[in-house]
Amino acid sequence: MATLLDISVSAGINILSAFVFFIIFAILRLQPFNDRVYFSKWYLKGLRSSPVRGGAFVQRFVNLDFRSYVKFLNWMPEALKMPEPELIDHAGLDSVVYLRIYWLGLKIFAPIAVLAWAVLVPVNWTNNTLEMAKQLRNVTSSDIDKLSVSNIPEYSMRFWTHIVMAYAFTIWTCYVLMKEYETIANMRLQFVASEARRPDQFTVLVRNVPPDSDESVSESVEHFFLVNHPDHYSTHQVVCNANKLADLVQKKKKLQNWLDYYQLKYSRNNTQRIMVKLGFLGLWGQKVDAIEHYIAEIDKTSEEIAKEREEVVNDPKSIMPAAFVSFKTRWAAAVCAQTQQTRNPTQWLTEWAPEPRDVYWANLAIPYVSLTVRRLIMHVAFFFLTFFFIIPIAFVQSLATIEGIVKAAPFLKVIVEDKFMKSVIQGFLPGIALKLFLIFLPSILMIMSKFEGFTSISSLERRAASRYYIFNFVNVFLASVVTGAAFEQLSAFLNQSPNQIPKTIGVAIPMKATFFITYIMVDGWAGVAGEILMLKPLIIFHLKNAFLVKTEKDREEAMDPGSIGFNTGEPRIQLYFLLGLVYAPVTPMLLPFILIFFALAYIVYRHQIINVYNQEYESAAAFWPDVHGRVIAALIISQLLLMGLLGTKHAALAAPFLIALPVLTIGFHHFCKGRYEPAFIRYPLQEAMMKDTLESAREPNLNLKGYLQNAYIHPVFKGDEDDDDYDDKLGKFEDEAIIVPTKRQSRRNTPAPSRISGESSPSLPFSGKLV
Repeated sequence: MATLLDISVSAGINILSAFVFFIIFAILRLQPFNDRVYFSKWYLKGLRSSPVRGGAFVQRFVNLDFRSYVKFLNWMPEALKMPEPELIDHAGLDSVVYLRIYWLGLKIFAPIAVLAWAVLVPVNWTNNTLEMAKQLRNVTSSDIDKLSVSNIPEYSMRFWTHIVMAYAFTIWTCYVLMKEYETIANMRLQFVASEARRPDQFTVLVRNVPPDSDESVSESVEHFFLVNHPDHYSTHQVVCNANKLADLVQKKKKLQNWLDYYQLKYSRNNTQRIMVKLGFLGLWGQKVDAIEHYIAEIDKTSEEIAKEREEVVNDPKSIMPAAFVSFKTRWAAAVCAQTQQTRNPTQWLTEWAPEPRDVYWANLAIPYVSLTVRRLIMHVAFFFLTFFFIIPIAFVQSLATIEGIVKAAPFLKVIVEDKFMKSVIQGFLPGIALKLFLIFLPSILMIMSKFEGFTSISSLERRAASRYYIFNFVNVFLASVVTGAAFEQLSAFLNQSPNQIPKTIGVAIPMKATFFITYIMVDGWAGVAGEILMLKPLIIFHLKNAFLVKTEKDREEAMDPGSIGFNTGEPRIQLYFLLGLVYAPVTPMLLPFILIFFALAYIVYRHQIINVYNQEYESAAAFWPDVHGRVIAALIISQLLLMGLLGTKHAALAAPFLIALPVLTIGFHHFCKGRYEPAFIRYPLQEAMMKDTLESAREPNLNLKGYLQNAYIHPVFKGDEDDDDYDDKLGKFEDEAIIVPTKRQSRRNTPAPSRISGESSPSLPFSGKLV
C-alpha cells in the first residue's frame, strides 16, 4: 500500500516527466523542419507556409533565434486566447464541446474540493480509528487513509457530515450538469442554424428497401419517394458494395508510392538499375527490376480495378437495398428522417444521413437484416472480453507490487526493499503497468464496433467510447477496488471471525484511493503532457519526408495530425469523473490530483485543437447526451457505494437518508433527457423552414439538385485519374437501368415522368397533385 512518501515520489517523477515533455516540445516546435507536425491544422487550412524555404541552409532546419527559447511555456496562454465562437469557426463544434467536458470537470470538482477539504478532512483526521485497528486487528493503513472516512469509528454521529456533504455534492453536480446541457443544446441549435449549406442537411439514409422482382433498387427508391414525397423529392444515390474495389484502389495507391520512390531514387543515380527481391520484406526471393516490376503491378491492378468497377456498376447483386435520398428543402428532409414511411415499420427505414466525410462506407454493404445478429455476437464477445480481462489485469497488478516482484524474482529483493526504490515501485509502477496493459484495448473495441455495422465514423466512436467506459468501470475501478482491497487485507481476513469481514472491507475500500492517485498522476499528468509531443506523427512524418515525399501534395499527405479521438479520450475523462464523485465524500485527498488533470488537459487539448488536430467529421456535438448520461451514472454509483460503506460502519440512523439521492438523481436525469435531448436527436421543423426561407431569398437561382446529385457517391468513384468517363459510368446506376414493364401501383401513380424511364405513368394521364 502506497504511503505519503510513495505518493510524493510518484508526484515528483510525474511532474518532472511532464516538465521534461514540455521542454522537449518547446524545442521541437520551434524548429522549422517540424513546423508541419506541430502546426498541421494551419497548413491544411492553407493559412501557413513552410519556413524552410528561405535563409541560410542551417536556418532552414534549426531555429537560431535564442530569444524564442526563453519563453518555452508561452504556448499555454496562447492556447487560451482564442475565444469560443472563433474556435467553433476554426475547429468545429465537436472539438469545442469536447473541450467543455474538461471545463465541466473543473466547474464540478473545484467547489467540491474546497468544501470537502474545509469540512470532511478535519472531521476524518481528528480520529484514531485506524491506529487502533492497526494495533488490535492488524489492518494495513497509511497516513493518507487517516484523511478518509475509514478513520471514523463505527456508530459515530460524524457520519451525518458525510450525508450532508453527499447531498451538497449531488445538488451542485446536477445544477452544473443541467446548465451545461442547456448551454450545449443552445450551441448545437445555433450552430446548425448558422452553418453553411451541407449535403447531409438535405439527405436521409434509407435502409431495408423491400425487394421487387420487376424493378431495380434505384427505380424502387425513386418511385416510392415520387409517390410519397411528390413535392420535395430531388434525387438519390443507391448504395453499392464497393469494398473490394476500395481495396484494389488502396493497393494501387501503395504500388504507385513505391514506384514514385524508386523512380526518384533512380533519377538521383541512374548509373545502374534498382533491383528488389519479391520475397517477404524484400529479404529473399526472385530479384527483379524495381521500376519495371511496379509498373507491371500497377498495370495489372488497374485492369483489376476497371473490371471490378464494371461489375459494381452493372451487376444488380452489388447494389444494396439502401440509398441516400436528397430533398429540395431541409424541412422535407427533416420530415422524412423523423417519420415512419410505411405500415410495415421494418421497411423503408429512414434516418439522418451522416455528412459525406463521416460515412463509413465499408459498413453500408452489410445487409440490414444481419445487423441484429452481428450486434448480439458483439455483446456476447464484449461480455467475455470484459470479465476475462480481470484475470490478466489482476496478474499484472500483483507483479507491480513489492511482494509480487520479490515472489517472481527473489534475487531483486535487496534492490526493491531499498527505501527509495520501494517508494518508486509502490507510487509509480502499478499505474504505469495498468496503462501499458490497456494500450491495445481501444483498437479492439473499434474493430468490434465496425463489425456491428454502424454507418458513420461518429457512431463507431460513440459505441467504442461507451464500451470503453464500461470496461474501465469493471476492470479499472471495480476490479481494483474490490479485489485489491481483499488481497491487501488478506491477513486480517484470515485472523478474524467471518462476521467481521464486511467491516474490514468497509475500511479497506477507501484505502484504494492511493492506487488511483498514482494512476491519475501517470495517466492524467505525464500522459497528457506526453500527448503534446506528437511523437508518433513526428517520426512518421520525417520518415515519409525522407523517403517518399516528392511534391507539396506528398508532403501534405505525409502529415498525420490526428483528431480528438472521442472513442479513447472521453472514456478516460469519464473515469476521472467517476473517481472524483466516488471519493469526494470518502477520501477528499484524491480531488486535487483530479483538478490538476482537468486543468492541464484543458490547456493541452485546446492547443492541439487549435494547431494540430484535424477533425474527420462534424456531428454538431451529437455525443453530449452520452457524456451527460455517464456523469449521472458515476454520480449514482458514488451514492450507492457511500450507502454500502456507511452500512459497514453501522451508521444505521444516517444511511437511510442516502436512499433518496439515487431516486432524485434518476428523476433529474429523466428531466434533462426530456427537456434537452430532443435537440440532439431531432431537427426542429421551424428551424429547418427558417433556414430554407432565408436561403431561397438569398439564392433564388441555386441549383440544389446539381449540388446534391453526386454528394454521396462512393469515394472510389471520385477523382480517378484513369477514368475519363467517370460521370457516364456513375450514370449507369440511374440513367441506364433496364426497365421491366410492370403493373406495380407505385409506377401507375407516379405523378411525374420518371427520371429513369423518361415516361409518364403508363396507365393514367395525370396532372396536378396526388390525392
